[in-house]
Amino acid sequence: MFAPYRRLFTRPGTVAFTLAGLLGRLSMSMTGVSLVVLIAERRGSYALAGTVAAAGLVAVAIGMPLIGRLVDRFGQARVTVPAVLYNLVPLCGLLLCVRLGAPDWTLYLCWAAGSAVPNLGGMARARWAHLLRDAPDDRHLANSLEQALDELCFMTGPVLGMVLCTTIAPEAGMLAAGGAGAGGALLFSAQRRTEPPTADRPAVTATATATATVVADRSPLRVPALRVLTLTFLSTGMVFGALDLTTVAYADALGNRPVAGGLLALVAAGSCVAGLVFGTLRPTGPAGARFLRGVAAMAGLLLLPLAAGLGGAGLALLGVALFAAGTGTAPTMVTGMTLIQELLPQRKLNEAMAIAVSGIMIGISTGSALAGTLAEHAGPGAGYWIPAGAAALALLIALAGRRHLGVGPRPPGRTASEPTVSATR
Repeated sequence: MFAPYRRLFTRPGTVAFTLAGLLGRLSMSMTGVSLVVLIAERRGSYALAGTVAAAGLVAVAIGMPLIGRLVDRFGQARVTVPAVLYNLVPLCGLLLCVRLGAPDWTLYLCWAAGSAVPNLGGMARARWAHLLRDAPDDRHLANSLEQALDELCFMTGPVLGMVLCTTIAPEAGMLAAGGAGAGGALLFSAQRRTEPPTADRPAVTATATATATVVADRSPLRVPALRVLTLTFLSTGMVFGALDLTTVAYADALGNRPVAGGLLALVAAGSCVAGLVFGTLRPTGPAGARFLRGVAAMAGLLLLPLAAGLGGAGLALLGVALFAAGTGTAPTMVTGMTLIQELLPQRKLNEAMAIAVSGIMIGISTGSALAGTLAEHAGPGAGYWIPAGAAALALLIALAGRRHLGVGPRPPGRTASEPTVSATR
């Protein structure tokens, strides 16, 4: 199964930027739990920890697309290096404020100020899209690999952060996350030979150049397909946020809260395995049709943890259901990112993928809030209605916007020979 993935790394420079990007993304998956443990331990308030984390998440969701636009305009290295060095300042400020007992508002200020977070996952995908611009099957394979690496980070990052915070010091997780994030981003930026062209350097193919002219000074959100994908990803983010919190609450209600981490790892493991297998399958049919099938499969599979939770099946069967549910998310994410690469020109890819990731982050925050409210006012398994409902909402959004995704009848006056140009108007 891994032979096709080895083929990807025969291209010069791909191993270096992949490993560097993986290190940087690992820090992002460590930050959430490390921040909560730090504030809860030093200030004695989970409520404060949760609201500070939410404020930072919203700030990053706003700042990430702006950083992506700068990356498209000036290049990955020229933007990533100063952004990473800047973000070390509010991180150090947060650690000092927590340690010295500064007022609570300083924690919100410091964490919200660290919003200049480069989207390393999106930049890695942009590099693959540039390197594999003439090999669509390999591009599908690369997107599957990146999704699997994302899930690998979310399996190991929270565990590593928790271990550092509980065995060394409450600040250890944040310090390690900051160091790994800065080091990974700087190493990633140093890989200049695989960096895609910017607006100042013409794209390689005539088609990409012509398409880029159409949207030269417009936001990628002017593309209807990206709006559909972003809303679908927002609903998918609600799935992630609600599934995580509900699983923790469910395990806690059964008196086995430590098991929650393992259950959440099963969700990520299911997605990781599905992503790797999905990458080895040859894509058939339009990407828009594949995306709809992926969202439909995700919605169907998320009925399994709902049935297990409401039926009181126990943690073992719930783990099986969560693993199965996780297998439905990777194909959806992989095909969604492939669609963005097909519908947007190279010079808009970083901003477009940052917008999609911001939608996911806002969805995670919303899903966590909704699931937390339901967990306090209903039975422990009732919270699984939220991810199941969010997946159904994602399917409805994708179906409503299927025309923009290249599925179903086309807009009047447009022909099948002009899908890319119509998508950019």
